[in-house]
Amino acid sequence: MGAGLMDGREEHELHKRRKGRNMAVGGVLLAFVVLLFGVTIAKMGDAVIKPDLAWGESQ
Repeated sequence: MGAGLMDGREEHELHKRRKGRNMAVGGVLLAFVVLLFGVTIAKMGDAVIKPDLAWGESQ
């Protein structure tokens, strides 16, 4: 049995394709979120790395 259900029935072809498509869309969405997070961190620069010096204070 391939990707069977709990009662032993096999998953329909349509459900297999939909599941694959959902996984692909989820992967693209996750990649987009990671990209936005990376851009945000890059734009904030030293404010993220050295939070004590974020507001123009000098050592």
